[in-house]
Amino acid sequence: MEITKSALWGRSGRWRVGLAVAGVAAIGTASLLGPGTTAEAMGAGGGDARSRLQRDADAVRDTGATGLTVLARDAAGRETQARSGTASLKDGGRVPFDAYYRIGSDTKTFTAVAALQLVGEGTLSLDDTVEQWLPGVVAGNGNDGSRITLRNLLQHTSGLANYTDIAFEDPAELTPERFHAQRFRSQTPEEQVAVAMERAPGWLPDADDPGAETQWAYSNTNYVLLGMVIEKATGNPWAQEVHDRIIEPLGLRRTLIPDTSPYVPMPTAAGYTQFPGRDDLTDTTLAVGGGADGGIISTTRDMNTFLRALMGGRLLPPEQLEQMRTTVPAPGYATDGRTRYGLGLAWRPAESCGGGIWYHGGTSFGTASETAVTPDGRVSAAAAVFTTRFGDEKRFLEQAEAAVRLLDRAVCGDRKRGGPGAGP
Repeated sequence: MEITKSALWGRSGRWRVGLAVAGVAAIGTASLLGPGTTAEAMGAGGGDARSRLQRDADAVRDTGATGLTVLARDAAGRETQARSGTASLKDGGRVPFDAYYRIGSDTKTFTAVAALQLVGEGTLSLDDTVEQWLPGVVAGNGNDGSRITLRNLLQHTSGLANYTDIAFEDPAELTPERFHAQRFRSQTPEEQVAVAMERAPGWLPDADDPGAETQWAYSNTNYVLLGMVIEKATGNPWAQEVHDRIIEPLGLRRTLIPDTSPYVPMPTAAGYTQFPGRDDLTDTTLAVGGGADGGIISTTRDMNTFLRALMGGRLLPPEQLEQMRTTVPAPGYATDGRTRYGLGLAWRPAESCGGGIWYHGGTSFGTASETAVTPDGRVSAAAAVFTTRFGDEKRFLEQAEAAVRLLDRAVCGDRKRGGPGAGP
């Protein structure tokens, strides 16, 4: 189970958080920038790029992030890295450049690629309904799988309730104590979908009229169902298909799917969460992750490799890549109101790139994953920030906005309009 950044704060600021189960005793923030906060940049890029990346990484730290690491890769393949903050409020140390971290909802892009490969092979069709593949699973309380297509799932236009929103509707239930008590517990995909079926859908798409007016709302339930469809269509677990189709062919040797294991491999940094109603931070590094909606662990280097391969056409045929990049307005996905969502991939404006960049991003307890890549796949960046503040909307948004600036500047630099960042 995981939390996605788009579901954390509603447009009105109402608490909207998803399931995740992990945590340890709360740790005070008196030494937030204590031992191990020395900033350091390295890489083969130019000095200006390195110093800019370091300044922007430090700016994220200065919003209250305990630590972060970022890697950018330019059009020539040269890498520039920076890190800032501390690996542990308890033990100090620098954040490892090559730290493993939970990528949260960036997992959805992997799941979408696997599904779209199956579309390209003729095993699936975007017009297939959920009912065709999972009879009777999406039903009850007005839910109707015969009205929802795989395109709706991939695009978050299904209208299905977000199972992660339901678990903690009452912020008072989201505490370090409850988190700690549930850190080793997991749910099956069927159980997660059943939670969503307890609620009526926000709307019912018209499967017979793909051109009907599109409504959009982020729901982890969509990607849980996609994982189930992939398994039904191939006879293999979702994780095996992602590994065989993406991780192994690209040589992502530091990308893994831990299933129900709560552990993140070393090296890593401690992930910290500020819970509602509290000012301190809780170490939430130890946690059972998610599945097809958010269960992958990776590194900034592997994430750059994945994004560049995807946008460079190495993972999908041209038709399926074009389908992935066909977007609809995604109100509430980002604060600017101009973000658009495709099939497991989002686009946001970035004027210095001549238009915009592609990304997804994901937030889980204690970690925020941020990514950015140009449409041609030639320039990319990925970052892991090891702090999430669910108890302070202002600081949460300040950190998120600083992280977006970090990634946009890493990818776009000072490029003028007309560069490779054209919109969707």
